[in-house]
Formats: sequence, structure tokens, C-alpha cells
Amino acid sequence: MSQPDPLRSALIGAGMVGSVHAHAVRRAGGKLVAIAASTPESSQRSAQRLGAERAATAEEILSADDVDVVHICTPNSLHLKQATAALAAGKHVICEKPLATTVSDAAALVDAADAARAVAAVPFIYRFYPMVREARCRIADAAVWLMHGGYVQDHMSKANPQGWRSDPTQSGVSMTFADIGSHWCDLMEFVTGHRLRAVVATEAGGPRNNGAVVAFRTDRGAIGSVVVSQASPGRKNQLSFSFDGRDTAVQFDQEHPDELIVGGLHANTVLSRDADALDPRSARYSVLPPGHPQGYQDCFNLFVADVYETIRTGTAPDGLPTFADGLRAAKIHSAVAASVCSGAWADVEPSDDR
Repeated sequence: MSQPDPLRSALIGAGMVGSVHAHAVRRAGGKLVAIAASTPESSQRSAQRLGAERAATAEEILSADDVDVVHICTPNSLHLKQATAALAAGKHVICEKPLATTVSDAAALVDAADAARAVAAVPFIYRFYPMVREARCRIADAAVWLMHGGYVQDHMSKANPQGWRSDPTQSGVSMTFADIGSHWCDLMEFVTGHRLRAVVATEAGGPRNNGAVVAFRTDRGAIGSVVVSQASPGRKNQLSFSFDGRDTAVQFDQEHPDELIVGGLHANTVLSRDADALDPRSARYSVLPPGHPQGYQDCFNLFVADVYETIRTGTAPDGLPTFADGLRAAKIHSAVAASVCSGAWADVEPSDDR
């Protein structure tokens, strides 16, 4: 049998996360045909460094006949224009989060993807840890009543951090929560099946808004809280959660991603990633032998592989994060920002779960 032609992909944006996307494209069997960075010189260097066939401008990629999938890894303020243009040109799109800087812009992108009948995905890649999937399986029927955890980093601890992330005109308001708090909330809703209904939030850290504490209520009567910071020295990328029922709880820490703690009333069990011991829905994502650490790049590889499978087959694997999930994150972020301004509880706009 002949093998299908590889999907032809292009990157707009070639920073750290763009490099991660490039590696994932190749791992998924795609062909990286073009890269556009911030300048022609940077585009040429990035194309050579990441093995793309050519350097290009964003406009050239968006109109190119030999590009099937566009990966958008640019500052947040550019997502709406670039993703809309890519969809209008008949391309599938993977757009970095936050999907847009406002709810209305995110909703417009969902509508554009629906109208184009394109696969349009957002890299909520922490869903692709096998132990996160296992947590989802373990509490599928549990009455979770308390949810808590955080996402803390230290890369914004410098006195004068540089780059577009420090510019609200490019990043949007409450950048830290939109950037990494969105990951935690997405995991909470993905793992538990609950939906945030209302939040009360406060921020600190000055004009950079690099820390937030958010308490919340869910649509199923649970309560919870999350601490988010990008200025906590020594915390490199600690996304952690505990989702607690009356008889059991699941605990996960992204800095120890091959483990899941299942808490019980009489004993705790530490599960190590081993496909033979996991639910088949989790084992599907355990791609390395037990004891061989599986990490962030592996999650990205699995995410892009699922997107490309959806493009090829027309059927999305369970849990693929789409533009609708990016819109959901924008609605949560909007409620958090409203609560920060008012000091009061703010309702999260309901989603239709498209």
C-alpha cells in the first residue's frame, strides 16, 4: 500500500515555542516547508536551524499553495489576523494560546474555523501527559468537591524582562493568567469534567501582573483555588493539581510528570507511568518505555500527531483541544480580569462546548 503524502506545514514565529512546534511537525511525519520569523535575516537563520525548506514572510506563508497547516507562534495580538487569513486561504491552523486577547476575537476565530470546515487547534499540551489522562480516568465517576493547585515559574523574575510578553499592547491584559493560568484551568475542566461558573481573583506584581490567586465555584457545586506566578524564584515550570473527592484524590506535578499520586483514606498509591498498568485511554499516550522520562516535547509531539491524524482522517481523537477550548480559556480569563478590577465575584460566560 502506498503511504499518504506528508502534510506540508509552515511556522509563523520561530522563538522557543516555534522550535518546539518544528520538532513536533517532523515527529508527526509532516514536512516543514517554510518559516517566517520577525525579520528576513532571522527567518533565514531559523529555516537553517530548524530544517525548513525555505525562509518566508508571514504573508507568503498565508497565501502559499504548498502549505496545508499553519502553526502560529507569534505575539498574542497577531493571532486574530493571521489565523483568520490562514483559515480563509483553506489551511488548517494550530494557533498558540491565548487564542486571542478578547472573548469577541476568540469567538470570531471559532466561527471562522467552523465556516472553513478546517481543523483548528490550540496547544493545551499538558492534556497529553499519560498521567493526566490517567487522573481523568481515575476520577471519572468520583464526586469531586475540592480542586486546588497552581502553576508557578520564575522566568519573569528579572528586574526588567524583555520581549513582547512584557508589552500589554502585544500580550493583552493579565498576561500571566492568560499565558499559564489558562493551562491550569483547562486541565481542571478536562480532568474533572466540571466547568468554572464564577471566580474571585486578585493580582500582584506591579504593571507586569505576574502573579494571581483565583478562587472559584464550578457548575457541579465544587470549590477550588489556583495560584499562578511567573516570578517565583526556583520554580521552573511547576504545574500541579489535586482534585479531591470524599474517598479518593488525584495529585499531579508537571515537574514529576511520570507519576500520579492516588490518595485514599487508608493509604496513598504512587503510580509510575507504565502502559501495562494504565487505562488503555491513558496508555495510548505512553510512548516511551517505563523509567525513560517522558516530558514537555513529547506532549507537544503527541498533540501535533493528533491534530495531523484529525486532518488526515476527519475524526478527532478524544481530548483534542480546539479553537472552542481557546474560546473557553478567553471567557475564563475575562472573568478573572473583571474580578481583579471590581474586587467581587465574576461569572464565567457559559460555553456551548463545540
